[in-house]
Amino acid sequence: MRIILSIALVALFTLPSMAQDAKEIIRRAEEKMRGKESAYMEMTIEIVRPKWNRSMGMKSWSKGQELSLTILTLPAKDAGTGFLKRGKEVWNWVPSIERSIKMPPSMMMQSWMGTDFSNDDICFVGIKV
Repeated sequence: MRIILSIALVALFTLPSMAQDAKEIIRRAEEKMRGKESAYMEMTIEIVRPKWNRSMGMKSWSKGQELSLTILTLPAKDAGTGFLKRGKEVWNWVPSIERSIKMPPSMMMQSWMGTDFSNDDICFVGIKV
């Protein structure tokens, strides 16, 4: 009986020291998803709408939360289109016109290429996906 009581007392005093607060849990989850300093991802997004479907492939790099680059690889007509985030500035490279366009802050909450993501979501690859 003493052994069981001893184990219970030890567990009672050591378990609270192993507990994590919500901020620590979120920080560790983001670190796992984004990497500690940088991240690279290749992904495919399937967009399903009632009247049409579309697949988009992309490669994405990020360094911290201040720098990210996303380049579309599929479909062929959009391949090479890029999105660069540097601080609070977002730039879009459009290969068909061979120009980069700075996106105004007012466009950041608009839909990104027909998806449910916003322009702001895509530019944080360390992503908010």
